[in-house]
Amino acid sequence: MLKQINLNIKDFDWLIFFLSLIISLIGIMEIYSATQHQHSENFHIKQLCFLGLGLVVMFIIANVDYHTFTENAPYIYLGTIFALILVLIIAPTVSGTKGWIPIGTFKIQPSEFAKVAVILALSRFLCEIREKFLTFVHIVKASLIVSLPMGLVLVQPDLGSAMTFIPPLIVGLFLGGLRFRWIICGILLSSLITMTGWYNLKQYQKERIYTFLEPENDPQGWGYHSIQSRIAIGSGGVFGKGITKGSQTTLGFLPEPHTDFIFSVTGEELGFIGSITILGLYFLTIMRAIHVAQTARDKLGIYLTVGCVSVMLFHIFVNVGMVLGLMPITGIPLPLMSYGGSSMLSTFILLGLIINVRMNRFVN
Repeated sequence: MLKQINLNIKDFDWLIFFLSLIISLIGIMEIYSATQHQHSENFHIKQLCFLGLGLVVMFIIANVDYHTFTENAPYIYLGTIFALILVLIIAPTVSGTKGWIPIGTFKIQPSEFAKVAVILALSRFLCEIREKFLTFVHIVKASLIVSLPMGLVLVQPDLGSAMTFIPPLIVGLFLGGLRFRWIICGILLSSLITMTGWYNLKQYQKERIYTFLEPENDPQGWGYHSIQSRIAIGSGGVFGKGITKGSQTTLGFLPEPHTDFIFSVTGEELGFIGSITILGLYFLTIMRAIHVAQTARDKLGIYLTVGCVSVMLFHIFVNVGMVLGLMPITGIPLPLMSYGGSSMLSTFILLGLIINVRMNRFVN
């Protein structure tokens, strides 16, 4: 048993471990800077605890064969569906949405863990298909796996979190063998859903889209977040103002600086060089994960890894685009950097699954 543990430690992907650790520590540093005037909360201390727990969870996930998780995917999936329903029943409404179940001084966001459950269930389903190309029935079943938790999150309502369920479905269908005609049908259907879905959006969600297009039309209202975020990033210059020295952050001009807009804090305090460095760390992590998918021992490992990568990449792309004013404000956190225990733990679970696939690449 001891020999097996040493073997696991030797085969562990230390590159992903150290890259994620560095990103997380930079995030904690920026959270401290963004919330230094809120001494009673100690967000950075809490995030440090989340980091420690996340690393432990990652090690555990990495050392249990990923086939075990997919074998139990139906139970994990049903458990998260139950949790999402529970959110709608007992979770308090905060800023017009229900998303967190309070447990003592902490809050759990089930939608973050639902993404992991969807990736496991979807990977298992696609891996069991023996046909070379996906049929209409296959596409419908895969879509239903994603639609149920996605719909429950939309009811909260949380459009940003609901959108994160789409990337693993798209990449999974492409890898599974999607015919060109179904791609065209998907584009047409997506266009129809977008047009009809506009009328079902909440007013604040529509305002966010209007603000994305013309933030200067409402500088003190819905456009405030986007404008202040761009001011913060632009004021950082090349090398930044230094940790705890960002005026937009310390003077309270930048809203939610420790969560959704943590990258704005980074841009102001660490400047262009610091921002590019962090994006580079993310890039190396994603490229390492893609390499893991390329060397996976079976289709299941490929589906799992690519599903995890798609969710992480979507988070990074949308969050960074949001703070730069290139994407609408959706409330999607930046992996490993934004404050939040659920986001931190779910990201480390995804990384644990990726490392798991790599560690088992030579196992027969």
